[in-house]
Amino acid sequence: MAEDSTTGEELKPGAGHHKDDVPDRIYLISYPKIVFLYPTLIVSIAAAIFMTFAGESAYVGGKSEHTAEVMALIFLGVFGFNMTVLAFDFPRTTSLTLFFLGVALFMGAWMILRFNPEIVPALSNFLKSLRPWANSQMYWMFSGILGLIFICVGIYVRFDYWEVRGNELLHHHGFLSDLERFSAPNLKIDKEISDIFEYLLLRSGRLVLHPRNEPRAIVLDNVPFISKKEKQITRMLGALQVQLRPDSN
Repeated sequence: MAEDSTTGEELKPGAGHHKDDVPDRIYLISYPKIVFLYPTLIVSIAAAIFMTFAGESAYVGGKSEHTAEVMALIFLGVFGFNMTVLAFDFPRTTSLTLFFLGVALFMGAWMILRFNPEIVPALSNFLKSLRPWANSQMYWMFSGILGLIFICVGIYVRFDYWEVRGNELLHHHGFLSDLERFSAPNLKIDKEISDIFEYLLLRSGRLVLHPRNEPRAIVLDNVPFISKKEKQITRMLGALQVQLRPDSN
């Protein structure tokens, strides 16, 4: 135990921080970008359940065929949004504003042509001819494939993750639990929010770790709840510095 240079009292580990704010260890997991497709998976499962109970009446030619079209449009819209998130980065609020502006202009043009087909007859007729739909089997199969990939990702990350402790940084990797150790004191941390949409979906971002005496930085992409993790690491290392502060006397 070290002593406070002003009062002479012993400093306990984590002094100045609530015990709930300073965990014993913090786990950092870098996920592949496919995890951002979880909204599409949710909509696909919902569509599969809906189409299963709707039955044949929801298909083309049935009494409720428009419900199948609406469900397909919702699914395609969410899927298109997810693919846009994976394909492009939106690092600034300006790019986010431009994206929503483009979506608003597209929807406005579509509504105008939908209810005023005489403006551009050829394009209006083409839009009217678009009547996408899919049966429950398609949605179930899509959900099953994407769900299986999610399960595989969940298993994979259990064999490749980082653990931050009070005095060391550990890298667990491999099926045989290979372990690499790095010094945690004086660890420099950089947090980067490279995509606003990814941050909104999983509060994720890039965490760059600079261990002492290491020539290369450790870059972890797509770390969920990155702000919470960064604050926890800062508090943990701050508590360690208070505990190890040398006595000036």
